[in-house]
Amino acid sequence: MQLDTLLINCGQLLTMDHESDLVKGEQMKVLPLIEDGAIGWKDGVITFLGTTDETKELQCNNLIDCKGKLVTPGLVDPHTHLVFGGSREHEIALKQQGIPYLEILKKGGGIHSTVKATQEAGFEELLEKAEFHLKRILSYGVTAVEAKSGYGLNRETELKQLKVVKELQKKYSMIMASTFLGAHAIPKDFEADGDRFLEEMADLFSMLKEENLAEFVDIFCEEGVFTIEQSKRYLTQAKEAGFAVKIHADEIVSLGGTELAIELGAASADHLIAASDEAVNMFGSTDTIAVLLPGTTFYLNKDTYANARGMIDGGGAVALATDFNPGSSPTENIQFIMNLAMLKLKMTCEEIWNAVTVNSAKAIHKEDVAGRLQIGRQADVVIWDAPNYQYVPYHYGVNHVHSVFLNGKEVAKGGAFLE
Repeated sequence: MQLDTLLINCGQLLTMDHESDLVKGEQMKVLPLIEDGAIGWKDGVITFLGTTDETKELQCNNLIDCKGKLVTPGLVDPHTHLVFGGSREHEIALKQQGIPYLEILKKGGGIHSTVKATQEAGFEELLEKAEFHLKRILSYGVTAVEAKSGYGLNRETELKQLKVVKELQKKYSMIMASTFLGAHAIPKDFEADGDRFLEEMADLFSMLKEENLAEFVDIFCEEGVFTIEQSKRYLTQAKEAGFAVKIHADEIVSLGGTELAIELGAASADHLIAASDEAVNMFGSTDTIAVLLPGTTFYLNKDTYANARGMIDGGGAVALATDFNPGSSPTENIQFIMNLAMLKLKMTCEEIWNAVTVNSAKAIHKEDVAGRLQIGRQADVVIWDAPNYQYVPYHYGVNHVHSVFLNGKEVAKGGAFLE
Protein backbone atom coordinates (compact mmCIF):
# COMPACT_ATOMS: atom_id res chain seq x y z
CA MET A 1 0.00 0.00 0.00
CA GLN A 2 1.48 3.35 -1.08
CA LEU A 3 0.46 6.21 1.22
CA ASP A 4 0.93 9.95 0.92
CA THR A 5 1.59 10.40 4.64
CA LEU A 6 2.18 7.92 7.47
CA LEU A 7 2.41 8.80 11.17
CA ILE A 8 4.21 6.23 13.33
CA ASN A 9 5.18 5.97 17.01
CA CYS A 10 2.06 7.78 18.19
CA GLY A 11 2.34 7.29 21.95
CA GLN A 12 -1.45 7.32 22.21
CA LEU A 13 -3.60 7.39 19.09
CA LEU A 14 -7.10 8.40 20.13
CA THR A 15 -9.40 7.02 17.44
CA MET A 16 -12.58 8.00 19.38
CA ASP A 17 -14.19 5.21 17.36
CA HIS A 18 -17.05 4.29 19.68
CA GLU A 19 -19.75 1.87 18.58
CA SER A 20 -22.34 4.66 18.79
CA ASP A 21 -22.44 8.18 17.38
CA LEU A 22 -23.39 9.63 20.76
CA VAL A 23 -21.55 8.96 24.02
CA LYS A 24 -23.64 9.31 27.17
CA GLY A 25 -23.19 8.98 30.91
CA GLU A 26 -20.68 6.35 32.00
CA GLN A 27 -19.63 5.76 28.39
CA MET A 28 -18.08 9.24 28.39
CA LYS A 29 -15.36 7.83 30.65
CA VAL A 30 -14.23 5.45 27.88
CA LEU A 31 -11.60 6.49 25.32
CA PRO A 32 -10.96 4.26 22.30
CA LEU A 33 -7.22 4.47 21.69
CA ILE A 34 -4.28 2.57 20.24
CA GLU A 35 -1.00 2.49 22.17
CA ASP A 36 2.07 3.02 19.96
CA GLY A 37 -0.34 3.74 17.13
CA ALA A 38 0.05 4.60 13.48
CA ILE A 39 -2.21 6.30 10.95
CA GLY A 40 -1.79 6.87 7.23
CA TRP A 41 -3.70 8.46 4.40
CA LYS A 42 -3.79 8.89 0.65
CA ASP A 43 -5.48 11.69 -1.28
CA GLY A 44 -6.70 13.13 2.02
CA VAL A 45 -8.52 9.95 3.07
CA ILE A 46 -7.47 7.67 5.93
CA THR A 47 -6.42 4.26 4.56
CA PHE A 48 -4.52 2.78 7.53
CA LEU A 49 -5.09 2.63 11.28
CA GLY A 50 -3.17 0.31 13.55
CA THR A 51 0.03 -0.09 15.52
CA THR A 52 3.50 0.99 14.46
CA ASP A 53 4.54 -2.69 14.24
CA GLU A 54 1.88 -3.22 11.56
CA THR A 55 3.36 -0.58 9.24
CA LYS A 56 6.53 -2.45 8.24
CA GLU A 57 5.22 -3.42 4.80
CA LEU A 58 3.75 0.01 4.05
CA GLN A 59 5.33 2.59 1.77
CA CYS A 60 4.75 6.30 1.91
CA ASN A 61 5.92 9.59 0.48
CA ASN A 62 6.02 11.38 3.83
CA LEU A 63 6.93 9.42 6.97
CA ILE A 64 6.43 11.30 10.26
CA ASP A 65 7.88 9.88 13.46
CA CYS A 66 5.66 11.22 16.24
CA LYS A 67 8.19 10.13 18.90
CA GLY A 68 5.57 9.20 21.44
CA LYS A 69 3.37 12.25 20.97
CA LEU A 70 -0.41 12.17 21.39
CA VAL A 71 -2.38 12.00 18.11
CA THR A 72 -6.14 12.59 17.88
CA PRO A 73 -8.91 13.47 15.47
CA GLY A 74 -9.32 17.15 14.74
CA LEU A 75 -11.45 18.71 17.47
CA VAL A 76 -14.99 19.98 16.87
CA ASP A 77 -16.25 23.36 18.11
CA PRO A 78 -20.07 23.15 18.03
CA HIS A 79 -20.98 26.71 19.06
CA THR A 80 -19.32 29.84 17.65
CA HIS A 81 -20.39 33.27 16.46
CA LEU A 82 -17.65 33.37 13.84
CA VAL A 83 -18.85 36.21 11.62
CA PHE A 84 -19.21 39.70 13.07
CA GLY A 85 -18.01 43.25 12.62
CA GLY A 86 -15.98 45.30 15.07
CA SER A 87 -14.98 44.31 18.60
CA ARG A 88 -15.90 45.41 22.11
CA GLU A 89 -12.70 45.99 24.07
CA HIS A 90 -13.83 49.58 24.68
CA GLU A 91 -16.48 48.23 27.08
CA ILE A 92 -13.91 46.73 29.47
CA ALA A 93 -13.61 49.89 31.57
CA LEU A 94 -17.40 50.16 31.87
CA LYS A 95 -17.63 46.56 33.07
CA GLN A 96 -14.81 47.10 35.56
CA GLN A 97 -16.70 50.08 36.99
CA GLY A 98 -19.62 47.76 37.64
CA ILE A 99 -21.94 49.41 35.13
CA PRO A 100 -24.75 46.90 34.44
CA TYR A 101 -25.02 45.37 30.98
CA LEU A 102 -28.41 46.99 30.43
CA GLU A 103 -26.84 50.40 31.02
CA ILE A 104 -24.11 49.58 28.51
CA LEU A 105 -26.86 48.65 26.06
CA LYS A 106 -28.53 52.03 26.57
CA LYS A 107 -25.22 53.71 25.71
CA GLY A 108 -25.26 51.86 22.38
CA GLY A 109 -22.89 49.14 23.54
CA GLY A 110 -23.33 45.42 24.04
CA ILE A 111 -24.85 43.46 21.23
CA HIS A 112 -26.20 46.66 19.65
CA SER A 113 -22.60 47.78 19.06
CA THR A 114 -21.76 44.54 17.25
CA VAL A 115 -24.98 44.60 15.24
CA LYS A 116 -24.22 48.14 14.05
CA ALA A 117 -20.65 47.21 13.08
CA THR A 118 -21.81 44.06 11.28
CA GLN A 119 -24.54 45.88 9.40
CA GLU A 120 -22.05 48.54 8.25
CA ALA A 121 -19.32 46.07 7.19
CA GLY A 122 -19.17 44.90 3.59
CA PHE A 123 -19.05 41.23 2.59
CA GLU A 124 -15.29 41.24 1.90
CA GLU A 125 -14.54 42.94 5.21
CA LEU A 126 -16.56 40.37 7.14
CA LEU A 127 -14.98 37.55 5.13
CA GLU A 128 -11.45 38.74 5.85
CA LYS A 129 -12.17 39.12 9.57
CA ALA A 130 -13.91 35.75 9.90
CA GLU A 131 -11.10 34.07 7.98
CA PHE A 132 -8.57 35.50 10.43
CA HIS A 133 -10.49 33.99 13.33
CA LEU A 134 -11.05 30.69 11.54
CA LYS A 135 -7.30 30.27 10.96
CA ARG A 136 -6.72 30.82 14.67
CA ILE A 137 -9.43 28.28 15.50
CA LEU A 138 -7.67 25.77 13.24
CA SER A 139 -4.33 26.49 14.89
CA TYR A 140 -5.76 25.27 18.21
CA GLY A 141 -6.62 21.88 16.72
CA VAL A 142 -10.23 22.39 15.59
CA THR A 143 -11.02 21.00 12.13
CA ALA A 144 -14.84 21.16 12.25
CA VAL A 145 -16.83 24.13 13.44
CA GLU A 146 -20.35 25.50 13.74
CA ALA A 147 -20.87 29.16 12.82
CA LYS A 148 -23.94 31.25 13.63
CA SER A 149 -25.37 34.41 12.17
CA GLY A 150 -27.20 36.68 14.61
CA TYR A 151 -25.43 40.02 14.45
CA GLY A 152 -27.50 41.33 11.59
CA LEU A 153 -31.02 41.30 13.01
CA ASN A 154 -32.24 42.26 9.57
CA ARG A 155 -32.73 40.34 6.37
CA GLU A 156 -29.75 41.72 4.43
CA THR A 157 -27.10 41.36 7.13
CA GLU A 158 -28.19 37.93 8.34
CA LEU A 159 -27.90 36.63 4.77
CA LYS A 160 -24.53 38.35 4.42
CA GLN A 161 -23.19 36.56 7.50
CA LEU A 162 -24.37 33.16 6.30
CA LYS A 163 -22.89 33.72 2.85
CA VAL A 164 -19.52 34.45 4.50
CA VAL A 165 -19.70 31.07 6.24
CA LYS A 166 -20.51 29.35 2.96
CA GLU A 167 -17.55 31.05 1.25
CA LEU A 168 -15.17 29.99 4.03
CA GLN A 169 -16.41 26.42 3.85
CA LYS A 170 -15.73 26.39 0.13
CA LYS A 171 -12.30 28.01 0.42
CA TYR A 172 -10.96 25.66 3.10
CA SER A 173 -12.89 22.48 2.19
CA MET A 174 -13.58 22.40 5.91
CA ILE A 175 -16.39 20.70 7.80
CA MET A 176 -18.64 23.57 8.85
CA ALA A 177 -22.22 23.71 10.08
CA SER A 178 -24.14 26.91 9.48
CA THR A 179 -26.78 28.12 11.93
CA PHE A 180 -29.34 30.88 11.38
CA LEU A 181 -29.59 32.86 14.63
CA GLY A 182 -31.69 35.76 13.36
CA ALA A 183 -33.57 35.49 16.67
CA HIS A 184 -30.51 36.48 18.70
CA ALA A 185 -32.03 39.66 20.15
CA ILE A 186 -34.91 42.03 19.55
CA PRO A 187 -33.70 45.02 17.50
CA LYS A 188 -34.59 48.51 18.63
CA ASP A 189 -37.10 48.94 15.80
CA PHE A 190 -39.11 45.98 17.16
CA GLU A 191 -38.73 46.47 20.90
CA ALA A 192 -42.49 46.61 21.37
CA ASP A 193 -43.26 43.70 19.04
CA GLY A 194 -40.99 40.69 19.29
CA ASP A 195 -43.63 38.53 17.60
CA ARG A 196 -43.51 40.63 14.45
CA PHE A 197 -39.71 40.42 14.39
CA LEU A 198 -39.84 36.63 14.63
CA GLU A 199 -42.30 36.59 11.74
CA GLU A 200 -39.80 38.57 9.65
CA MET A 201 -37.02 36.14 10.52
CA ALA A 202 -39.24 33.13 9.77
CA ASP A 203 -39.97 34.63 6.35
CA LEU A 204 -36.32 33.86 5.50
CA PHE A 205 -36.65 30.11 6.06
CA SER A 206 -37.59 29.21 2.51
CA MET A 207 -34.72 31.25 0.99
CA LEU A 208 -32.21 29.81 3.43
CA LYS A 209 -33.28 26.32 2.49
CA GLU A 210 -33.27 26.99 -1.26
CA GLU A 211 -29.79 28.55 -1.19
CA ASN A 212 -28.41 26.01 1.30
CA LEU A 213 -27.28 28.78 3.66
CA ALA A 214 -28.19 27.13 6.96
CA GLU A 215 -28.64 23.68 8.45
CA PHE A 216 -29.88 24.78 11.87
CA VAL A 217 -32.15 27.46 13.29
CA ASP A 218 -31.37 28.77 16.77
CA ILE A 219 -33.06 31.23 19.16
CA PHE A 220 -32.02 33.08 22.31
CA CYS A 221 -34.68 31.94 24.77
CA GLU A 222 -34.12 34.15 27.78
CA GLU A 223 -35.89 36.56 30.09
CA GLY A 224 -36.20 39.91 28.34
CA VAL A 225 -35.51 38.39 24.91
CA PHE A 226 -37.72 35.57 23.58
CA THR A 227 -40.19 33.69 25.75
CA ILE A 228 -40.77 29.94 25.89
CA GLU A 229 -43.99 30.38 23.90
CA GLN A 230 -42.31 32.49 21.21
CA SER A 231 -39.36 30.10 21.01
CA LYS A 232 -41.60 27.05 20.67
CA ARG A 233 -43.70 28.62 17.93
CA TYR A 234 -40.65 29.86 15.99
CA LEU A 235 -38.64 26.64 16.22
CA THR A 236 -41.68 24.56 15.31
CA GLN A 237 -41.95 26.64 12.13
CA ALA A 238 -38.24 26.02 11.51
CA LYS A 239 -38.66 22.26 11.88
CA GLU A 240 -41.62 22.31 9.51
CA ALA A 241 -39.41 24.15 7.00
CA GLY A 242 -36.87 21.30 7.19
CA PHE A 243 -34.28 22.68 9.64
CA ALA A 244 -32.78 21.04 12.68
CA VAL A 245 -33.01 23.29 15.72
CA LYS A 246 -30.90 24.49 18.64
CA ILE A 247 -31.67 26.71 21.62
CA HIS A 248 -29.63 29.21 23.64
CA ALA A 249 -31.29 27.96 26.83
CA ASP A 250 -31.31 28.90 30.51
CA GLU A 251 -28.14 30.97 30.35
CA ILE A 252 -29.18 33.56 32.93
CA VAL A 253 -32.63 32.63 34.24
CA SER A 254 -34.19 29.18 34.67
CA LEU A 255 -36.86 29.85 32.09
CA GLY A 256 -37.48 26.32 30.81
CA GLY A 257 -35.48 26.51 27.60
CA THR A 258 -33.74 23.23 28.36
CA GLU A 259 -37.03 21.40 28.73
CA LEU A 260 -38.25 22.98 25.50
CA ALA A 261 -35.15 21.86 23.62
CA ILE A 262 -35.70 18.29 24.77
CA GLU A 263 -39.42 18.44 23.99
CA LEU A 264 -38.67 19.59 20.43
CA GLY A 265 -35.91 17.03 19.93
CA ALA A 266 -33.36 19.79 19.39
CA ALA A 267 -29.87 18.78 18.30
CA SER A 268 -28.54 20.66 21.30
CA ALA A 269 -29.42 22.89 24.20
CA ASP A 270 -26.60 25.38 24.77
CA HIS A 271 -25.36 27.31 27.84
CA LEU A 272 -27.60 25.76 30.58
CA ILE A 273 -25.96 27.58 33.49
CA ALA A 274 -29.35 28.20 35.10
CA ALA A 275 -30.96 24.91 34.06
CA SER A 276 -33.14 23.47 36.81
CA ASP A 277 -32.27 20.21 38.57
CA GLU A 278 -35.23 18.62 36.83
CA ALA A 279 -33.92 19.76 33.44
CA VAL A 280 -30.42 18.49 34.23
CA ASN A 281 -31.85 15.04 35.00
CA MET A 282 -33.76 14.96 31.70
CA PHE A 283 -30.60 14.57 29.61
CA GLY A 284 -30.36 10.91 30.57
CA SER A 285 -33.52 10.12 28.62
CA THR A 286 -32.87 12.18 25.48
CA ASP A 287 -30.43 12.40 22.59
CA THR A 288 -30.45 16.19 22.79
CA ILE A 289 -26.88 17.16 23.65
CA ALA A 290 -25.93 19.60 26.38
CA VAL A 291 -23.42 21.98 24.78
CA LEU A 292 -21.62 23.71 27.64
CA LEU A 293 -19.72 26.97 27.29
CA PRO A 294 -17.59 27.51 30.42
CA GLY A 295 -15.57 30.24 28.72
CA THR A 296 -18.62 32.50 28.86
CA THR A 297 -19.07 32.02 32.60
CA PHE A 298 -15.35 32.63 33.11
CA TYR A 299 -15.20 35.79 30.98
CA LEU A 300 -18.32 37.30 32.55
CA ASN A 301 -16.71 36.65 35.94
CA LYS A 302 -19.65 34.64 37.24
CA ASP A 303 -19.46 32.10 40.04
CA THR A 304 -21.95 29.49 38.80
CA TYR A 305 -21.07 27.07 36.00
CA ALA A 306 -23.35 24.63 34.20
CA ASN A 307 -23.97 21.39 36.10
CA ALA A 308 -21.95 19.08 33.85
CA ARG A 309 -21.52 16.50 36.59
CA GLY A 310 -25.25 16.20 37.11
CA MET A 311 -25.85 15.83 33.38
CA ILE A 312 -23.20 13.14 32.87
CA ASP A 313 -23.87 11.25 36.10
CA GLY A 314 -27.55 11.26 35.15
CA GLY A 315 -26.76 9.53 31.86
CA GLY A 316 -26.68 12.53 29.53
CA ALA A 317 -24.38 13.55 26.69
CA VAL A 318 -22.23 16.66 27.10
CA ALA A 319 -20.25 18.59 24.48
CA LEU A 320 -17.94 21.58 24.94
CA ALA A 321 -17.57 24.72 22.82
CA THR A 322 -15.82 28.08 22.90
CA ASP A 323 -18.90 30.25 22.24
CA PHE A 324 -16.40 32.46 20.40
CA ASN A 325 -18.04 35.89 20.16
CA PRO A 326 -17.05 39.54 20.67
CA GLY A 327 -18.98 40.13 23.87
CA SER A 328 -19.07 37.28 26.36
CA SER A 329 -16.38 34.87 25.16
CA PRO A 330 -13.78 36.43 22.86
CA THR A 331 -11.55 33.37 22.52
CA GLU A 332 -10.83 30.87 19.76
CA ASN A 333 -8.95 28.61 22.19
CA ILE A 334 -10.81 25.30 22.62
CA GLN A 335 -7.89 24.03 24.72
CA PHE A 336 -8.61 26.64 27.38
CA ILE A 337 -12.22 25.46 27.38
CA MET A 338 -10.90 21.95 28.06
CA ASN A 339 -8.91 23.35 31.00
CA LEU A 340 -12.02 25.05 32.38
CA ALA A 341 -14.05 21.87 31.94
CA MET A 342 -11.58 20.06 34.19
CA LEU A 343 -11.31 22.82 36.80
CA LYS A 344 -14.82 24.30 36.87
CA LEU A 345 -17.13 21.65 35.39
CA LYS A 346 -15.35 18.83 37.27
CA MET A 347 -15.20 16.69 34.13
CA THR A 348 -12.64 13.90 33.84
CA CYS A 349 -10.02 13.99 31.10
CA GLU A 350 -11.79 11.14 29.31
CA GLU A 351 -15.12 12.97 29.43
CA ILE A 352 -13.49 16.12 28.09
CA TRP A 353 -12.00 14.39 25.03
CA ASN A 354 -15.36 12.80 24.21
CA ALA A 355 -16.99 16.22 24.64
CA VAL A 356 -14.72 17.93 22.08
CA THR A 357 -14.84 15.15 19.48
CA VAL A 358 -17.64 12.59 19.20
CA ASN A 359 -20.39 14.47 21.04
CA SER A 360 -19.52 17.83 19.51
CA ALA A 361 -19.69 16.28 16.04
CA LYS A 362 -23.11 14.83 16.85
CA ALA A 363 -24.30 18.20 18.18
CA ILE A 364 -23.83 19.70 14.70
CA HIS A 365 -24.98 16.59 12.79
CA LYS A 366 -21.47 15.92 11.46
CA GLU A 367 -20.98 12.60 13.23
CA ASP A 368 -20.47 10.81 9.90
CA VAL A 369 -17.50 12.99 8.92
CA ALA A 370 -15.97 14.50 12.07
CA GLY A 371 -14.94 13.67 15.60
CA ARG A 372 -13.29 10.28 15.10
CA LEU A 373 -10.61 8.52 13.09
CA GLN A 374 -11.83 5.78 10.76
CA ILE A 375 -10.60 4.25 7.54
CA GLY A 376 -12.46 5.97 4.71
CA ARG A 377 -12.90 9.29 6.51
CA GLN A 378 -11.03 12.43 5.59
CA ALA A 379 -7.69 12.84 7.33
CA ASP A 380 -8.42 15.60 9.84
CA VAL A 381 -5.71 14.78 12.37
CA VAL A 382 -3.84 16.59 15.16
CA ILE A 383 -0.38 15.79 16.52
CA TRP A 384 0.06 17.25 20.01
CA ASP A 385 3.15 18.33 21.88
CA ALA A 386 1.89 16.18 24.71
CA PRO A 387 2.83 12.67 25.89
CA ASN A 388 -0.74 11.59 26.72
CA TYR A 389 -4.35 12.76 26.63
CA GLN A 390 -4.35 13.93 30.28
CA TYR A 391 -1.65 16.49 29.59
CA VAL A 392 -3.71 18.86 27.43
CA PRO A 393 -6.47 19.60 30.01
CA TYR A 394 -3.83 19.64 32.77
CA HIS A 395 -1.35 22.18 31.36
CA TYR A 396 -3.23 25.41 30.74
CA GLY A 397 -2.57 28.72 29.02
CA VAL A 398 -0.53 27.49 26.04
CA ASN A 399 -1.22 25.96 22.63
CA HIS A 400 -0.22 22.29 22.69
CA VAL A 401 -0.66 21.73 18.95
CA HIS A 402 2.35 20.38 17.10
CA SER A 403 0.64 19.93 13.70
CA VAL A 404 -2.89 20.09 12.29
CA PHE A 405 -3.80 18.20 9.13
CA LEU A 406 -6.99 19.16 7.28
CA ASN A 407 -7.97 16.78 4.48
CA GLY A 408 -4.49 15.29 4.85
CA LYS A 409 -2.72 18.60 4.29
CA GLU A 410 -0.72 20.23 7.07
CA VAL A 411 -2.38 23.60 7.75
CA ALA A 412 -0.95 24.53 11.16
CA LYS A 413 2.33 23.86 12.93
CA GLY A 414 3.69 24.90 16.29
CA GLY A 415 0.45 26.65 17.15
CA ALA A 416 0.41 28.86 14.05
CA PHE A 417 -1.54 28.64 10.81
CA LEU A 418 0.62 27.90 7.77
CA GLU A 419 0.00 30.49 5.09
